[in-house]
Amino acid sequence: MKVHTFVTDTQNPQIRGRQIGERWAEQIRQTVSLYLDFFSQVDVDPATVRSIGEASLGALEAWSPSLALEVVATAEAAGLPLWQLAALNARTEILAVMPTPPEGECSTAVFAPPGANAPRTIQTWDWHDALVPHGMMLQLTGSAGLGVKLFTEFGMLGKIGVNSAGLGLHFNILHHASDDDSAGVPVHAIARRLLEEARSVDDAIALARSARVSASTVLTVFSRHDASPRAASIELSRHATAVVLPREDGWITHTNHFLAPELVPGERTLDVSTTYARLDHVNGNLDAMTGKTLASRAGAMCGEPGEQAPICFHPDLSLPPKERWETLLTIGIDTEAFELEYAEGNPVVLARSGSVRF
Repeated sequence: MKVHTFVTDTQNPQIRGRQIGERWAEQIRQTVSLYLDFFSQVDVDPATVRSIGEASLGALEAWSPSLALEVVATAEAAGLPLWQLAALNARTEILAVMPTPPEGECSTAVFAPPGANAPRTIQTWDWHDALVPHGMMLQLTGSAGLGVKLFTEFGMLGKIGVNSAGLGLHFNILHHASDDDSAGVPVHAIARRLLEEARSVDDAIALARSARVSASTVLTVFSRHDASPRAASIELSRHATAVVLPREDGWITHTNHFLAPELVPGERTLDVSTTYARLDHVNGNLDAMTGKTLASRAGAMCGEPGEQAPICFHPDLSLPPKERWETLLTIGIDTEAFELEYAEGNPVVLARSGSVRF
């Protein structure tokens, strides 16, 4: 995956959408095409893809009109039918109706004990390598005037990021028995609105609770300010939204299964999923992961197994694209400096070769 950067300072969602759509039309069209083909590969009917995309855009318009306007403007500027870009933004909602849930993606660890020090964080982003030849680091000014920096896929509203109020957000997919085709607000749009508007963890929780969802995800949010709560994993599902707080030592970790007691009984994860092994691996290395630098945390996160650690995915090119996984990005969030620090690849790559600050 090649990461590109783009900075825009307009608060007008239509202007911003046009800017992104015009500048990155080729990458957006390619991403849409790859996803539409992928949905067919995993047995989601094209008519279902379109209907969920369109209905999810309608849900977004009711919940956040400005973000819906940005999607419309981006589609127009990129020369795409609106339903196709809507389906891309609703990719998690579409994947929620797959006959068999996909393997998990992403391992997250946030160290946010009380005190003056800002949280120290790290996440791997694992996904199908063939779906994301390009990714984007985007800087914008949100609807509430906050600066936002985020990583996302081209054409998608949001994913992982930080805002100038000192709030950071990591993003992991989940699967619940209540997931369905009712086309809720796209979870990637929820992440984006939290970054645009939330100034505290409590703000983020309230905003997330206000959205009706049809697909499951966990948004792990945290603040540079010494408040209570300072961090939380917000587990979203159609059944309920639950909040998981850090351990007493300040650590909060998440992979791709529910942790909230009220949501665990509805867990819909394949027995072969690596999510439990990855969480056990991360939790087993936490004592070494409190370092000030992202490189030190990345090395410690993999531990003695290095690139063979369960948190590092390597694509098997003998498999079809829908079955291949790769750790495409390792990223940390600096809420004090309002920066994202990242490297293309797994944590060992970052620890060995360095990172980029955005």
